[in-house]
Amino acid sequence: MFPYLFKRLLLIIPTFFGITLITFLIIQLAPGNPVSLKIQQLGGEGIRSETISKEVIEQTKKLYGLDKPLGVQYVLWVKKIVTLDFGDSYKDHRPVIKKIGEALPITLTLNIVSILIIYLVAIPLGLFSATRPNSRIDQLTTLFFFILYSLPAFWVAMLLIMFLGGGEYLDLFPVVGILSRGSEQLSFFGKIGNMLWHLVLPVTALTVGGFAFMARFWRAQVLEVIRQDYIRTARAKGLPERIVVWKHAVRNALIPMVTLMGSLLPAMIGGSVIVEQIFTIPGMGKLGFEAVLSRDYPTVMALAAIEALLTLVGILLSDLLYVAIDPRISFEGKA
Repeated sequence: MFPYLFKRLLLIIPTFFGITLITFLIIQLAPGNPVSLKIQQLGGEGIRSETISKEVIEQTKKLYGLDKPLGVQYVLWVKKIVTLDFGDSYKDHRPVIKKIGEALPITLTLNIVSILIIYLVAIPLGLFSATRPNSRIDQLTTLFFFILYSLPAFWVAMLLIMFLGGGEYLDLFPVVGILSRGSEQLSFFGKIGNMLWHLVLPVTALTVGGFAFMARFWRAQVLEVIRQDYIRTARAKGLPERIVVWKHAVRNALIPMVTLMGSLLPAMIGGSVIVEQIFTIPGMGKLGFEAVLSRDYPTVMALAAIEALLTLVGILLSDLLYVAIDPRISFEGKA
């Protein structure tokens, strides 16, 4: 086990820096840069571009470190990242680590609640549907899941705002932010209740598509497993259907689920850009979207580095869980 882990950890290092290098180059190829955006802002304030081009451009390039070659810029960024220094934001000159620290808890709360609901509801429903294939219940749930899966998150969010957020009908839930004004005066449990009240609509918008996908995915995996010969053998031995399903079918169907769970870490950190923008939630998705629009290179690179590292860690955890689920898989074979 330990030789395999050591090799995988060593492999993460060049893979991580390869991903960050590609991300860095893609960002540089994108049209526009912080200097041009700064000039546009000053031009909008009535300052002539001829004056700006001589007095501001070079100072802005030096301020942002853009006067150096691309290779030097990337090496300097790598030196900072080793010490967990993500630099200062080009947009507001605040430390990037502080901006991420403010947005990360909000995104984690939003995604953890959504993922828990998806798994706790979709997996039992998918299993229930798979154990009754082609029945009337299976057909109805299949139709219901397909309808949910076809609904875009932004459209669901707009419907929720219109019907439940004071749009044209009921005004039951807030549609802006994560806490109400004056929530600082609330008790600890009062703040939690206020946050959950704000999370109802965005969590619902996030959950609808994932719920349908997970239920259909789990149903397909269980159906594939229960048609195998060893399931027929277990039933022929006279084992109760509960033991056949839970001990033999579900455990083998978990392997693709583990692969899918490997992507949960970066997804939880990355946040949902669309939902966070619609409900004005200051999470990681909104932070990344605004950073891209403003060409805030340090923030974009920091987010890309965090998500790349979490993706690699998620893949490693998936490989470790394979061995726990399926005894036929061994670290020696992987090594």
